[in-house]
Amino acid sequence: MKLSRKLLVICLTLIIIPSLMLTAAWLLMRSYQTREIRRAFELEGKVDPYSFSAAQRFDVMMHSMVQDVDEDCEKDPGCVLNTDYLASLNERMKRMGGYILGWQDGTYYYYGGFASEGMRAYLSRSLPADDNRNVYYSEEGRQYLVGSHAFTDEDGTEGTLFLVSDVTDSLPALSKTIGIFLIIGLMVLLFSVLITGSWLRNSLVKPLSALQEATNAIREGNLDVSVEVAGDGEVASLCRDFEEMRMHLKEAADEQLQIEKNNKVLISNISHDLKTPITAIKGYVEGIQDGVASSPEKLDKYLHTIYNKANDMDKLVDELTLYSKIDTNRVPYNFTKIRVKSYFEDCADELREELEAQNVALSYSGTINADTVMVGDPEQLKRVINNIISNSVKYMDKPKKTIDIRVKDGEDFIQVEIEDNGKGIAGKDIPFIFDRFYRTDSSRNSSTGGSGIGLSIVKKIVEDHGGRIWASSREGFGTTMTIEMRKYKEEQHEQNTDRRRREGYRRA
Repeated sequence: MKLSRKLLVICLTLIIIPSLMLTAAWLLMRSYQTREIRRAFELEGKVDPYSFSAAQRFDVMMHSMVQDVDEDCEKDPGCVLNTDYLASLNERMKRMGGYILGWQDGTYYYYGGFASEGMRAYLSRSLPADDNRNVYYSEEGRQYLVGSHAFTDEDGTEGTLFLVSDVTDSLPALSKTIGIFLIIGLMVLLFSVLITGSWLRNSLVKPLSALQEATNAIREGNLDVSVEVAGDGEVASLCRDFEEMRMHLKEAADEQLQIEKNNKVLISNISHDLKTPITAIKGYVEGIQDGVASSPEKLDKYLHTIYNKANDMDKLVDELTLYSKIDTNRVPYNFTKIRVKSYFEDCADELREELEAQNVALSYSGTINADTVMVGDPEQLKRVINNIISNSVKYMDKPKKTIDIRVKDGEDFIQVEIEDNGKGIAGKDIPFIFDRFYRTDSSRNSSTGGSGIGLSIVKKIVEDHGGRIWASSREGFGTTMTIEMRKYKEEQHEQNTDRRRREGYRRA
């Protein structure tokens, strides 16, 4: 949920929930007071406890009681002097917290409850027989509401029937009602704040706190503190973007550490691999200077050795230059259509003479159509073949050294297998032989040499051609390198061309 919408929901929650709950509380209190009024004063029909003030409500209810007495007297004028009627009416008043008093001819003829002398005197003065109004009387902290019914008996004697109700505790006081309502309101408001606060904390405060913690950790160099937030709002999106940035930073930091480690290994390898031929060159030059090469044949041998060592150094520099370009994705590929059969036959012919000079027998076989075509850089693919074979020759340990190149035709791919009968590779080393600077021979003796990046260059070039390479080996018997390349198809070629063009733009 978006932050603006979330804040709107919070505002509406703080308004709507308290309003609904307070309304419900008000209706419950209204229902309760209405029920209490009806029970206390035996009223029927609609009663609105909030339409008037408390005094007005009591007054209306007392008038209702007096009206009942008036109606009873219309039916039976002498009922106000009937003992049974007065007792029944007094019981009714008791349920209202009151009683009745009968006054006639200057004296009280009926006592339904205790009435002090002061009250009797007050009622006699305040309510003459012809006055039909309610009055309030207070005495010793108690408040009474008095209604009256004036009557005249058969002999013409006037009297008054007083209905006295103690209204002090008959209904909750208005201040108490307001207090209860305020307490309920505060509880409702607190409940709403707790709900919205908890939601706000879980959806906003906690993610931001986690984000701040992760930011502080990154500032201190710790890139392992992750921020995981569910949802789809701005805060969750920010946390996901931050997490993605952290992962990129971590990858970049790990890559930088690996680069630094590789550079250290590279420098160490270069130092060793350059020092070996330089030492040999210096030794042969000193031999020439000291006159050790006394015959033309020996001098020619020394010079030939110096030349070979210089060539080794030149190849190493070329390999390092190519490695630098590969490492920065700046290999100058020149992709073109290649006829597979003729291309690999030519490669085998070129290599055969060179390998024979090293007492290595090369055989070639191809089960591929003459018109099979693939797309690649001829020079870089030749580098792949040369690097693999050169690496094989270094580790040959048998008197009869052989290398077999086989080119096979598949449905969508061609496979090139280069098999040697060298000493093989241990199973534990095979997964790592294409890693940069990895050497199966930890002793790094001068007989094998190499920078340790030859096979990593091979893998990079093959993958840049959309292919893949893997190795299988048996220790003591030899190793087979298998290269798989996709055949040329017009549609696929256009897609690859577009992909390489996009990669070229990104590199630029």
